[in-house]
Amino acid sequence: KFVLSKALELGLKPVIVINKIDKPSRRIDEVEDEIADLFLELAIDDSQLHYPTYFAIGREGKAWKELPENPSEHADLSPIFDAIINDIPAPTVETDKPFQMLVTSLQYDTFLGKYAIGRISRGEVKRGQQVVLIKRDGALINGKIDKIFGYRGLLREEIDEAGAGDIVALTGISEAHIGETLADREHPDALPVIDIEPPTISMYLGPNTSPLKGKEAKYNTSRQIGDRLKQELETNVSLRVRDEGIGFVVSGRGELHLSVLIETLRREDFEFEVGRPQAVTIEEDGQIKEPVEELLIEVASEFLGAVSQELGTRRAAPIKQEQTSSGTTRSTYIIPTRAMIGLRNLLLTATKGTVIMNSLPHGYQPLGAKLQQTRNGALIATEAGSTTAYALDAAAARGELFVGPGTTVYPGMIVGVYNRGGDLELNVCRGKQLTNMRTSSSDGAIQLTPYTDLSLEQSIDFIENDELLEVTPKSLRLRKRYLDPNQRKRAAKN
Repeated sequence: KFVLSKALELGLKPVIVINKIDKPSRRIDEVEDEIADLFLELAIDDSQLHYPTYFAIGREGKAWKELPENPSEHADLSPIFDAIINDIPAPTVETDKPFQMLVTSLQYDTFLGKYAIGRISRGEVKRGQQVVLIKRDGALINGKIDKIFGYRGLLREEIDEAGAGDIVALTGISEAHIGETLADREHPDALPVIDIEPPTISMYLGPNTSPLKGKEAKYNTSRQIGDRLKQELETNVSLRVRDEGIGFVVSGRGELHLSVLIETLRREDFEFEVGRPQAVTIEEDGQIKEPVEELLIEVASEFLGAVSQELGTRRAAPIKQEQTSSGTTRSTYIIPTRAMIGLRNLLLTATKGTVIMNSLPHGYQPLGAKLQQTRNGALIATEAGSTTAYALDAAAARGELFVGPGTTVYPGMIVGVYNRGGDLELNVCRGKQLTNMRTSSSDGAIQLTPYTDLSLEQSIDFIENDELLEVTPKSLRLRKRYLDPNQRKRAAKN
């Protein structure tokens, strides 16, 4: 829905392809009606209500203009290729005017530096040509094209010149950013700037401060992290970074956006710590407002009660509910973005992995009341060392564990979730006291309950405001913001 709305705003012509028409659970007529309703809701003018529809079995490389009676009959993807040629208008280019190109992507090379990538909208460009870079604020920066690269399929090859309609990568313009215009120096005409949606979620990201810092990664200082985030800003146009002294506040378009950034840094041998995601509020007409989203959920009727109850505690407002032909219930809600944090994993657990949910931005509304905390307290390690099966066996009776035997822990590290409210501190490193007495019952092998190995997304969803997630290339560790128990008590009072 979000992508289609942006495409229609830009006047792009869509081609609809309904895939997987051979599946037993297909609902072709229902999907066609849903698509028609979607266009009625989003269309800017009447011409956008007319669109070609094709039917396909993508896995077998088949497509038809009309719904086939027998999907097993011979076919190929020619109807879709023909539609792209015949129904989608060719790009508008002006070959007889001075050079102009909008930078839509960036890449980096150790030898040539920054590549400014885009489609030439008018004129032509040659190697060594003098050009001007038009910044978002209208400032002009003179430059010279060093090399020109064209594309042949997935391959990039160096060329001497290119013309209107060509997609090229230009080097030599180190100050270029996405959304800015490269133009002929004598005719500095800017193309319309691409609007970037403002961020809705932010989180703290800073250097690792745990006792285990520096042991599992190559890059761990604030300067190294800051330099990498500045580089990320070049290509990640929706990202915002604010320097907070010893750490940073990164803001993005959602929890998934920031999770991808964290995983990328982790794979590049960085270690750091992150805090709980927070909604980015705005002030409008003297009132604090928070972002909200339109949430679509499809779930089996047997789980509807549990889903509705959870959404109710998160202040989700129901908009529409309907039964599908497959027997599931599809519901639409308006929900605060801050209430979406942790919701996906919770509903997947509650519905045994069967829930289908999608969301998209829905503007802003006045900031609501504080959400009810639904998570129990944490099990917190009190000693440094390696966990033992003996200690974990006793701790398992107090809640759900996140670590197994032989795991290195430190005081203040979270090793599980308590089965009650409030936090519980316990020693998970203690061993069994040795005595001269032996019995058949006391010396039996310990059968531990399997522990829960949290993923990155689950770990981010778990932490509260007084907790942090330690991220390294090898480990994910949950911890309290203050490792010292006395500091935690003072912070709780304040």
